Amino acid sequence: MSEWYDNQKKSSSNIRKLLQERIEKVNPRRKLTTEEIKRLNKLEAIADKLKRGENVQNRQLKTWLSEEEYEQLKYEWQEQLELRNELKDKPSDLKRYEETPKQATFNFKRAEGYSSKGKHSTAKKFYDKSESHCEDALEMLTI
Repeated sequence: MSEWYDNQKKSSSNIRKLLQERIEKVNPRRKLTTEEIKRLNKLEAIADKLKRGENVQNRQLKTWLSEEEYEQLKYEWQEQLELRNELKDKPSDLKRYEETPKQATFNFKRAEGYSSKGKHSTAKKFYDKSESHCEDALEMLTI
């Protein structure tokens, strides 16, 4: 079974190579100049930094991006900031819904604590509160 699978992998990789060769014959890529290679390498390094969540200085972006690209980046960043501000303002119903399961979990953990200490009547009260919060959350979802 594994021989068959290996042969399938080899044949698919051979097909990919053949396809790539044909694409390159039909659409030959031009050779990059040394300046373009340098710019490409810098931009790839910047992209890697951003993917890792690191900061990139504006002057570095300004240096390696064209004016049009930099303006596009600024425009998209403004859109991102506006979107984030809109998302900060959650509707009150959503805030209330998010708080309800938190309260249920909090009460359940308190009940577990009391139960482990042998205070079963107090634990029962917190179990009941927890269940009530869960029911409230379910009601909010069905409305």
